[in-house]
Amino acid sequence: MTHWENLTMPAFEAWRQKNSTVILPIGSVEEHGPHLPLGTDAFHAMEVARRVAELRPVLVAPPVFYGLCRSTREHPGTISISGDILKNLLVELGREFHRQGLKNLIFVSGHAGGTHMAAVTDAGERLLQELPDVKVAVVNILDLLREVLGERPDLVKTKGDAHAGEVETALMLAVHPDLVTGTAPAEWPAFPKYILVRDKTKFWPGGVWGDPSEAAPEHGEAILQGEIKRLCEVVDELIKN
Repeated sequence: MTHWENLTMPAFEAWRQKNSTVILPIGSVEEHGPHLPLGTDAFHAMEVARRVAELRPVLVAPPVFYGLCRSTREHPGTISISGDILKNLLVELGREFHRQGLKNLIFVSGHAGGTHMAAVTDAGERLLQELPDVKVAVVNILDLLREVLGERPDLVKTKGDAHAGEVETALMLAVHPDLVTGTAPAEWPAFPKYILVRDKTKFWPGGVWGDPSEAAPEHGEAILQGEIKRLCEVVDELIKN
């Protein structure tokens, strides 16, 4: 298991002589209902990256905890940065990874908001344009999750589960059960169609989208195993090509 921040300078030098792939976990500081920690998205990405590093020759960079949060921005505890700031930060980090000899860059985001992921993807495209020998993968963990549940629909009971519900609660029960505070009422927010609203908490008071009470830690672990398998395939493909 190789975490960048834990290495000494000689250890880093020895590692990069043989390897050139780095995973950057990206998350958010965002409400996840009254029962899950604000760092849930980052913890998810970090855990998947950590376990992949036990199976593949990749370096895990210190995570980026901040992301772009739109629909949850007014909830207590959420911190959102702009898409431009996020994109520029990832471009800067990508340039530094490359300068240190790491040419295979994998951005793994545990936060799946559309505007957030657009900024992450834009950063990857910018790096491809600037650095002719760099290779970039952008992985939205929600996409990995959908692939896993496509094969194992039995791992989730709740229809329309999306945020701080059954799936994310199960994942956190598997990864950090000490940070889970019980459960929360089921909730499915109903935002107006096409109309943007200022007070988003009026339409989504509890910050849950799904039913956390259905969560089972063994299902969370099974989901993680499926995500890890798929991210290993991404690593293999990036290194091969």
